[in-house]
Amino acid sequence: MGETQNQTFLGLDFSTQQLKAVVVDNNLNVLHETSVQFDNDLPEFRTYGGVLQTKEEPHVTTVPTLMWVKALDMILDRLRVCGVDFSRVASISGSAQQHGTVYWSKGTRACLKKLDPEKFLHEQLVSAFSVSPAPVWMDSSTSAECKHLEEVVGGPEKLAEITGSKAYERFSGPQIAKIAKKKPEAFECTERISLVSSFAASLFLGDYAPIDWSDGSGMNLLNIRNKDWCDELLQACAPNLREKLDKPVPSDTDIGPISSYFVERFGFDENCRIVAFTGDNPSSLAGMRLNEGDVACSLGTSDTLFLWLNEPNTVTEGHVFCNPVQDDAYMALLCFKNGSLTRKRIRDSTVGHDWQLFEELLDNTPRGNFGNFALYYDAQEILPRLAGDHRYNKAGERIARYSSKEVEVRAVIEGQFVARRAHAEDFGFVIGPKTRIIATGGTSVNKTILQVLADVFNSPVYVSDNVNSAMMGAAYRAKHALFREKLKFDDILQSLPEPKLVCRPYDDAERIYGPMVQRYRQLIEQLMLTEK
Repeated sequence: MGETQNQTFLGLDFSTQQLKAVVVDNNLNVLHETSVQFDNDLPEFRTYGGVLQTKEEPHVTTVPTLMWVKALDMILDRLRVCGVDFSRVASISGSAQQHGTVYWSKGTRACLKKLDPEKFLHEQLVSAFSVSPAPVWMDSSTSAECKHLEEVVGGPEKLAEITGSKAYERFSGPQIAKIAKKKPEAFECTERISLVSSFAASLFLGDYAPIDWSDGSGMNLLNIRNKDWCDELLQACAPNLREKLDKPVPSDTDIGPISSYFVERFGFDENCRIVAFTGDNPSSLAGMRLNEGDVACSLGTSDTLFLWLNEPNTVTEGHVFCNPVQDDAYMALLCFKNGSLTRKRIRDSTVGHDWQLFEELLDNTPRGNFGNFALYYDAQEILPRLAGDHRYNKAGERIARYSSKEVEVRAVIEGQFVARRAHAEDFGFVIGPKTRIIATGGTSVNKTILQVLADVFNSPVYVSDNVNSAMMGAAYRAKHALFREKLKFDDILQSLPEPKLVCRPYDDAERIYGPMVQRYRQLIEQLMLTEK
């Protein structure tokens, strides 16, 4: 390989609807970017939204595994047409939709090791999968398996303590258990089980790639504290499962050199390294460049919080994963269904479709909203499991509506962000002097709304315009793994521009919002009791 300065790094993201790829230079500037849309570019697989679903089995969602292989063939050809010099690529990493599973047929390892560079990958892997189409994260057909996993260890809280999450239907452990039960012959013919991320890494490696700790945390099988599979859970899922999964590895592991197939077919350097691929959520944490004590807040149709944690609490709603960029840290993922659509509903009912007028009303109402406080749930929320509108006045009395539009506008924004902070703290998140809020998503263009976010969390808010954070995180991780012995992940990002500071909290923010967080907890307790 040539001079270090000429090195490039390849990052891929196997998301639900498309495969994306980016090539960055040594300073992490984007040189080339392209994508393959599954529905449009690979119509022969007949996916809709990147997946297969039928009316007969509405809860089952799968993907033809070979489609992902063919998409990789296509994207590398597109990169070559873009003018990418593959001989300069020093390392490759990737991310993929979490929770999907790939089942390799017996004998496929030998096939991966002797791929013919004259042929496409997909031509050579037609019979490589013992189960296809394979289940992905949108599948919700494993209720019985989830119940069994929780019972085996003593309940949802115990499972969350071990694996970072209670049993979820989309998680890979329950999916594997269902396959083993419903398709025992196919399972018996399975040589190896991969996640979508480790499956993609295997193609580049020319051998089975290990599952990394971070993506492995989304399986309900990995003990997130000792970073190894929990034998009790493996046995509850399927026979010989440890053998089929093999040993999980740290997310920043250099897992080996690129397969000779890619050297001969595309001109990659034989010294190009493959770095463990991970899930899209952990990869987004890397792409958004979170540091210790930071929160990333994605404000979209649903609102999602990514938290950097040093030591997590056990919480049954939400998820804790191993941190993809620091082995001894964790990340939490909290999703709230009622995000921008709820904000829009209150906007429409108060000021029509005018965001500017909405922001003016918000800006003209004092922080703390005269003691009024409300929670709005258009759909049943995940955290907490409540629906409907719940408005309270200064005296703590429940009321049907507010007399002014300004109060309603501030109530929806304050109520949402106070809830986000309360649940983040439940996970063990502590607001510190270095805490930053990194805001992304559609609502992050509204500066007045972000000011409330800054005040509620008593921390400055920055905006990241990194729309493909999972893909970019893969490219950053590809570079970091080459220098992991000398440099922290944050050190290799020094050449990138910092996220843009949008607003800082007012000096009295904590005095106003600290008590409101406590009030929120009390209200939720009361509401949950009345719901029962």
